[in-house]
Amino acid sequence: MPKTSARLLSLLSLLQARRDWPGALLAERLDISPRTVRRDVDRLRELGYPIVAFKGPDGGYRLDAGTELPPLLFDDEQAVALAVALQTAATTGAGIEEAAARALNTVRQVMPARLRHRIDALQVTAVERSAIRPDPQVDSSVLMALSAAVHAREVLRFDYTPASPPGVDDNGVQTPSRRVQPHHLVTRGGRWYLVAWDLDREDWRIFRADRIIPRTPAGPRFTPRELPGGEVAAFVAGRFRGSDGSGDWPCRGEVILDLPAAAVSRHTRDGIVEELGPNRCRLVLGSWSWPGLAAAIGGFDADIEVVGPAELRDAFARLARRYADAAADAPGTVRRT
Repeated sequence: MPKTSARLLSLLSLLQARRDWPGALLAERLDISPRTVRRDVDRLRELGYPIVAFKGPDGGYRLDAGTELPPLLFDDEQAVALAVALQTAATTGAGIEEAAARALNTVRQVMPARLRHRIDALQVTAVERSAIRPDPQVDSSVLMALSAAVHAREVLRFDYTPASPPGVDDNGVQTPSRRVQPHHLVTRGGRWYLVAWDLDREDWRIFRADRIIPRTPAGPRFTPRELPGGEVAAFVAGRFRGSDGSGDWPCRGEVILDLPAAAVSRHTRDGIVEELGPNRCRLVLGSWSWPGLAAAIGGFDADIEVVGPAELRDAFARLARRYADAAADAPGTVRRT
């Protein structure tokens, strides 16, 4: 029979692996008697683990949620995953960097040497996206309030302040509280957003979480509406592209490039590339505007044949005039009249 300390760790590991454990099965897995299982369960309870017994034909035990956080048991893979997640917490914009660092230090102290070496060798550096305009931080209590409203399906009231004191717009005018049906809390590009149905505007809206000041109490419960397209990732991507939320670009065109398809496909994440010959391919690409699409296609150092639509051809013509004017204004260049 294993020593008591090792047996307790094995028992705790089993209890964390599944919800309900029949007592007889625990005794069989640990190669001990049911009476010893009962004694070991009592020892774990004394250490703070909320283990409850359930009755029934098999009778057994369940590791329940408690009011305090007892010592936790992780296997090697879980411990490493937790440490990596804590190291990358600084990139979430959730305002939990200091807490994550303290938690990582706590986890590291109780790790065996072999795991500490693995964690110390894996150093993750959070790179700020912009030194001029860094990603805004969101109070963790705001994220918890938004998440709770999404989970409870309760109408959320809040002040939304783009760059002003709470409840005041940029012109100093008092702003009304927003009333929304919150549906999803998402993160994109280092920022947190709330996807919700605006009850007053009767339309879908995406709100930056760092600009939300929740109000209490919450409103009534609601039945969730179906998100356009049915997928939150595509909806959010579409809205940021300027489309109706379907996930497609508002402007999409087709051209033929005098380049190999393999060379073009490496630089078109959302585009469709079709090989037409050894050094010729068809490209279907989207963008938020026609000039933006023409400029993106013009980045390929190759002759371009526009298949359509006419808006893309017109955008190329406008850019051509602008580029010609820019070249004519260069020092030492004589403008033609």
